[in-house]
Amino acid sequence: MPLLRFDLIEGRTDAEIETLLDAAHRAMLDAFGVPERDRYQIVQEHKPSRVRIEDTGLDIPRTDKVVIVSVTTRPRSVEQKQAFYRLLCEALKEHCGMAASDVMVNFVTNTDADWSFGEGEAQFLTGRLGGKGPN
Repeated sequence: MPLLRFDLIEGRTDAEIETLLDAAHRAMLDAFGVPERDRYQIVQEHKPSRVRIEDTGLDIPRTDKVVIVSVTTRPRSVEQKQAFYRLLCEALKEHCGMAASDVMVNFVTNTDADWSFGEGEAQFLTGRLGGKGPN
């Protein structure tokens, strides 16, 4: 936890997607301080005609390498979110050659009761995952 969902225009190789996921994971580790094995990522690829990502009038150029990253997580501070935006763009540029203009991020915040990692229980509530806290 957090759960990261990536919406991409189809056409990347498996190796490119793996590199993208690894870079995003490093950014998440640095921004949120979660454990290394706290890795939940889902990629959804779309035909180009199925994706419209404009710029809300900000004149942000987009290419076919654009990615939308949806982060579902427990509450995070403004500083953590801003660090994630920056670190993600830096990692994707360094490891994937992606421009920051091709990275859009959305946070969806929920509570400890909204997470079950399996076995029919809410591990944050039962204390198996440390209960309430920043991770």
